[in-house]
Formats: sequence, structure tokens, C-alpha cells
Amino acid sequence: MEKALEVTRELNCVTDYLQECEVQLRQLQAQDRKGLLYGVPVSLKDNFNYKGHDSTLGLQKRLFSPVSEDCVVVQVLKAQGAIPFVKTNVPQSLLSYDCSNLIFGQTLNPRSHEKTSGGSSGGEAALIAGGGSVLGLGTDIAGSLRFPGAFCGICSLKPTGNRLSRRGIQSSIMGQKTVSVAVGPMARDVDSLALCMKALLCDHMFCLDPTVPPIPFRDEVYANTSPLRIGYYENDGFMMPVPSMRRAIEETKHLLEAAGHTLVPFTPPRLDYAVLELAIRGLSADNASTFVNVFKGDLVDPTLQSQLQLFKMPRWLKSLLSTLLWPLYPRMAKSLKMLRGVSSVQELWQHHVEAMEYCQEFIANWKELELDVVLCPFISPAFKIGYPGKVFGVVCYSVLYNLLDFPAGVVPVTTVTEKDERELKNHQGFYKDLWDKQFVKAVEGGVGLPVAVQCVALPWQEELCLRFMKEVERLTQRTRGKEF
Repeated sequence: MEKALEVTRELNCVTDYLQECEVQLRQLQAQDRKGLLYGVPVSLKDNFNYKGHDSTLGLQKRLFSPVSEDCVVVQVLKAQGAIPFVKTNVPQSLLSYDCSNLIFGQTLNPRSHEKTSGGSSGGEAALIAGGGSVLGLGTDIAGSLRFPGAFCGICSLKPTGNRLSRRGIQSSIMGQKTVSVAVGPMARDVDSLALCMKALLCDHMFCLDPTVPPIPFRDEVYANTSPLRIGYYENDGFMMPVPSMRRAIEETKHLLEAAGHTLVPFTPPRLDYAVLELAIRGLSADNASTFVNVFKGDLVDPTLQSQLQLFKMPRWLKSLLSTLLWPLYPRMAKSLKMLRGVSSVQELWQHHVEAMEYCQEFIANWKELELDVVLCPFISPAFKIGYPGKVFGVVCYSVLYNLLDFPAGVVPVTTVTEKDERELKNHQGFYKDLWDKQFVKAVEGGVGLPVAVQCVALPWQEELCLRFMKEVERLTQRTRGKEF
């Protein structure tokens, strides 16, 4: 706890001390039975219900409203001997990859205080990267585990949506079904992620939440060392990764090939359609009114004000502005158009059909190449504070795998070099629009910061995804730097 307090004094990442952990520790010491996580202190993202404590989502109106019951995941952690001891910071509403709210303030990146820790599980990543926690739990709806993991230089896994129980975990857009939300672990190494998954995937969780498929952790898959057939792509054609990320993918690819794995070029089909017409339209199917209503009665954090004003526009105004913007900024114009959502139940159902058909198309392409896993970018190193709200398009590399509901994780593989920084000055992107220009400004000043790649597997194959992440971690040990 002393280290956690030291870290939060520097980074502002801890929001609540779970004093019940002291009683739990004494009870554990008196027990003979020891679970898989016996004595392991675990930090929790703010939105995990813990009896007697608030789950604020960074909203002032949710203060002083302690919940009456632990969420299922917390109950299982305790049964396995883990000791939840703190809750950590989030962006207001959770729907941001920055990490600031008007209750607790801005969480800083432990590698550079000018950079954000990422979000929405940003407090978790900062605390773990700073050495204040060895294991944490967060959630991910468009990259909320992977953005902070990548930005802070730790490992994180977004499982298939219902692999771990979501009961008792709060969200600001409950009921949305197109883009899957998942609960997942964060740690400084992949083995810790695997241990956490193994501990949680037990009969106790399957009993507490019968909606979770009773699939225990498959040790034999995680321990397998046979060569993999790995698909890879260096960019998705929608948002060009920065030079440090392109180098990270290329170097990781070469290391994997040298280790005996087969690397096969893979192109995600119709990426702009998947991101804009399926994911973004699905998240804002109700014209973003559910998200907007979350802020009623609350002051709005400055990092979210421009985003919220965009979402609050009536449908007709979004249509008009989209038409006016189209000749100059077609990508941004289409994104604005998709924020109108759908106009009828029939249209919503058709949207769900289109999302399912896209998933089948993606899987068919994957199967045709006989792939085990996929290696791809996670866009960039950490952004400057305040910039995530200005570059919405970078979620393309993360939200795709929420739409598909594939397990995906990030692993730091290298750090930004002086050469990367020089080459960034010439980075223009695919569209040369405001997103591309703001993207460069957001990433500037990143020398020495971690760069993470993304590892992906098919649904319900978390063990294979973790195995791939472990191999990437092993092979890049020399290039990551001593800190990571």
C-alpha cells in the first residue's frame, strides 16, 4: 500500500482505499485453503462494484452512493485469495481514451507527465506501470484496456466479451449490443495475465454467473510451443500508424520469423465500413442520447466537452455538417454522419445483421489463410494530455476487435527512438485531414516511450492469444528496454 500511495502522489491514479482488505488479509492468514491468487494485492477500475464503496464512472452525481454487493469478479478474486485494495481513476463516463474527471482530476503517464495514461482503464495502467500494483482489472469497449496498456508500457488482455462475468460492473451505455464490452486483466508481464485468467475461470464464477460459458483455462494451449501461422498487417488503410509503430511491427515480424513461425500478409476486409458504419453507428445507435444523458446534472470535464457537443447535435445538424464537410474531410464527414445512429427498430435489427455478416466475412478470410493468430499495430505511443478527444479516428485499431468480439491484447516491444521522432515530422497519414494533423501533434515528444503491438485470436481463444503474447514478449525482451 505504501508504494501505491507513493505512485498516486506522483500520478494521481488511486481514487479509493478499500479498507476492508485489512480484515480480509487477517482472515486469509488464518485459513488453511490457499487459492491461486493467495495474498496477491489486486487493484480495481472504478466501475467494478465493491460493497460499501462508490462506482462513480467519474461522475459527480454518483458520489456517496455505495453499492450493496461485490461484483462477481471481485467475489471470485476474494475466493481465490486475492486482496482487492484500491480503486483507480477513469475518464468521466468511461467513453474516452484520456483519463480525467472533475472529481479526481487527471491521471498522468508514469513515463512522461506530459502524456496521458490512456483510458478508460488509465488509473490501473498508471498504478501498475509505476509499481504500485502487480495485477489489476479493467474493462474494454473500444480499447479501454489496450490504450492504457500500450501508453504506459504494460500488458493487457481484452477477452471475448462474455468469457469473464460482467455482472455488477457499471457502464455508461448499458444495452448497446453491437460493440462488445469485456472485462480483462492488466499486469507488467503476460504470465500474470494468464494466472489471473486461470484463477477467474473457475466453477465459482460459473456458479455465480450461469450466463458465462463454463470454459476453464486451458493450460495445454497456453503452454504449447509449436510454431504458429501468424497473419499480420502494418496498417489498416484508415489511420496510418506513426513511424515508431511501423518499425515495431516490422521488427516483431522478423523476430517471429527467425523463431520459426510463419508470417502471412493479412488484410482486414472493408475496414472503413467496419469502423464507421458498424462500430461507430452501433455505439451511437440512439443518436448518442444515452451517452449524452449520462452527463445530465454533472459538470463536464474539459477533455470531453468538444466530444460531448458533437454527440449532442440533433440528427439534422449532423447530416448538414457531414454534407458540408464531405468535399474537404470525407473521413470525418462520414464519421459525423454515422453518429446519427439508426432511425427505427427495423433499421437497428438490420444493423445487427450487417455486423454479424461482417464478422463471418472476417472469419472466412482468416480461415482461408489458415491463421492461428494475427499481429497488428496498436496505432502509436502515448498521446499528449488533452489530445485523445481531438483524434477520434485512432480507435480503428482497437474497436474493430470489440465489434468482432475477438480476444486481443497488447505487449510493449520497443521504445521510441530519435530517428522515429525525426520521421514523425514527415508523417502525413492517408487522408491528410485534421485527424492526421492532430495525430502527429499528439504523439510528438515521445522519445523513450514504450511502443506496443497488438495480438489477436479468434473468439474464445484467450489461451492462444496469451500464448502468442508470451512469445512476442519473450522475443522482444532485448528491444523493450529495461523498464518494460
